[in-house]
Amino acid sequence: MVSTGESSSHTSYNHETQQLQLQPKSSTLYSSALESHQLVFASLSCRVLHLHVPAMETLLVGNPTNGVAKPTCNGVGSLPMANSHAVIASPAPVTTTAVAPAGATLGRHLARRLVQIGASDVFAVPGDFNLTLLDYLIAEPGLNLVGCCNELNAGYAADGYARSRGVGACAVTFTVGGLSVLNAIAGAYSENLPVICIVGGPNSNDYGTNRILHHTIGLPDFSQELRCFQAITCHQAVVNNLDDAHEQIDTAIATALRESKPVYISVSCNLAGLSHPTFSREPVPLFISPRYEFQMQYGSIGWSVGATLGYAQAAKDKRVIACIGDGSFQVTAQDVSTMLRCGQRSVIFLINNGGYTIEVEIHDGPYNVIKNWDYTGLVDAIHNSDGNCWTKKVRTEEELKEAIATATGAKKDCLCFIEVIVHKDDTSKELLEWGSRVSAANSRPPNPQ
Repeated sequence: MVSTGESSSHTSYNHETQQLQLQPKSSTLYSSALESHQLVFASLSCRVLHLHVPAMETLLVGNPTNGVAKPTCNGVGSLPMANSHAVIASPAPVTTTAVAPAGATLGRHLARRLVQIGASDVFAVPGDFNLTLLDYLIAEPGLNLVGCCNELNAGYAADGYARSRGVGACAVTFTVGGLSVLNAIAGAYSENLPVICIVGGPNSNDYGTNRILHHTIGLPDFSQELRCFQAITCHQAVVNNLDDAHEQIDTAIATALRESKPVYISVSCNLAGLSHPTFSREPVPLFISPRYEFQMQYGSIGWSVGATLGYAQAAKDKRVIACIGDGSFQVTAQDVSTMLRCGQRSVIFLINNGGYTIEVEIHDGPYNVIKNWDYTGLVDAIHNSDGNCWTKKVRTEEELKEAIATATGAKKDCLCFIEVIVHKDDTSKELLEWGSRVSAANSRPPNPQ
């Protein structure tokens, strides 16, 4: 179980003066121990990373059919060290006649930037507009593509990953994928998390043609998705030409890290494999801000499953412990399968109390009762003897103690899923008080006119 104090700083950005203002606060990330199973205690501090990228070998080997393969070496496979201050020299001017190094494509440029900032896992759902770009993400040394069951979970996973690593990334397809991930990105915005939301966009030749494309809402205007993201991201970049692609991508990423908010990057589907001289330039300075580990402001049901996936993928030296309500689990349960595919060993306590208890304490009604599932049976079916998983259903305190002992002992290297069956009114004093305050606030009569 993970909780935190206040964020270690409050960051504001003055758009008129283009100055970053940082007011420090004290902050410590607390991780509690579960019985004898000790989790990691970490302190977070604000830091500035000036990243230097060594010269890289650009020879591509492997799959000649799509031109994508793992380079023999590129020098950026290592994550940046905390508190490092290597200085970037300003790049030499590049003329329009310069020739880009082999392999300096838009797709690889974006992939390298993600690795350089520490986002070494990208949570993705494939679609025809982003497939070529995904090829380049897969091909980048130090970058791992994690396929998720849906876009919402991919966004939640990037949220959780950002809480652990300081930045997260997800990749989806145009409109049908972008609109599906919106809720997760909105949550990351409310929680001040730098999430790089990458969307595979339409062919660059289709802009301005009045063509109606599939995966859209049937209008020739391609800006519907962009307009939705403008309200929940601090910067938007639509990359549909090569000349300014380098600047657009680097500015978006730098803005996400400086302001600790999500950004939107749309990349035309026909550009990922193309080269340009600017793709060999050094990155702009990147700033990583502190982060915290709960979602109270936005409070999106189902967030915890995807966030557990993302946090565990980022913090492989820790064992994540998640307490997830049954109603929340029913929204995003599919990505337990992704946890298994990634070999994660989190401990999930599924609190089965028959409904939306937090809503009951605000305003009770029959809509707060949900269909009961056999949750351990569901996870066993997802497991399907493929992966490393252990499940247990408990009804008493003694059974819970035994399950915890097993999860932290004989099954310490497994994904452990413990379904805890409790009475619907078995809740904390704090939740009861909070529910009463919210109920009172929601039921206030209109002010006199």
